[in-house]
Amino acid sequence: MSKRNKYILITLVVVLLGFLSTRVEDRHLPLPSHGQPWPTEDHWNLVQQLFPGLVHNAMQLLAPHHTWIEHKAPTQIGHVFTALLVVLLLLAGASVVFLRMRARPPVVPDEKMGVFGLFEMMAETVLSFMAGLMDQKRAHYFFPLIAAFAFFILACNLLGMIPGMLPPTAVLNTTIGLGLIVFFVTHYYGVKTHGLAYFKEFFGPIQKWYALPLMILMFFIELISHLVRPVSLGVRLMGNMMGDHKVTAIFLGFGVLFVPLPMMFLGLLVAFVQTLVFCLLSVVYIALATEESHGHESPKEE
Repeated sequence: MSKRNKYILITLVVVLLGFLSTRVEDRHLPLPSHGQPWPTEDHWNLVQQLFPGLVHNAMQLLAPHHTWIEHKAPTQIGHVFTALLVVLLLLAGASVVFLRMRARPPVVPDEKMGVFGLFEMMAETVLSFMAGLMDQKRAHYFFPLIAAFAFFILACNLLGMIPGMLPPTAVLNTTIGLGLIVFFVTHYYGVKTHGLAYFKEFFGPIQKWYALPLMILMFFIELISHLVRPVSLGVRLMGNMMGDHKVTAIFLGFGVLFVPLPMMFLGLLVAFVQTLVFCLLSVVYIALATEESHGHESPKEE
């Protein structure tokens, strides 16, 4: 099958899936408590307008399950569909890059900026700033994780600038999940690099019997600082993107031409800066945890 026929086939499949999704009917399943239409806290968005039956059915499936923090049935789901859209777009872009590299190795850069050039430029940017914070070996080892963060967060941030789209990074569920990934990766590779000696760093630089009270104090300070890292990563990203999204929505609500443009340019800057901040802090946390300060080797490639 030629490349042209493959693209035509992929386009037809996407169009068919989009058409079938519009045919999903609202089953109007009774709710466990009151049987009324499900209240949603999502503001107006294209997902609810184009696929109301799909959204309602998904909310019905989530109705019996309560959230961990508020202990009530979830009332937001639009960001889930937007996140799935982002994943599909990134997978499509990655497929284009894979086919391009397989057909013609990138010895000479393309004359025009396309999907391959965009992915290549961003990947080189991520790898370059990682190499400035850790050695080359660890930078290449952790590059897939940090690059995945960069592509996903930036795509979510930029997609939220489109009127009617809900940025997944403006919801705490998404950002806390990303922060928890950083948390577990950091400590997993910290233990893998240094063994149980990794936890000795929690007791501070002075580890003598006469410094026992100070060691205990430092342990609790370090423990708290490590536990709040995923929260700080998630809340920072969520707060900035939610605030930017709401301010842009307010200016769009004025209905005056060109008035929202300054806020949209500012939102574009915020989207890139918050992606950089999240990835930068993630690299710093991992670099500190896997630093070869005890004569141990960095994580071996598996």
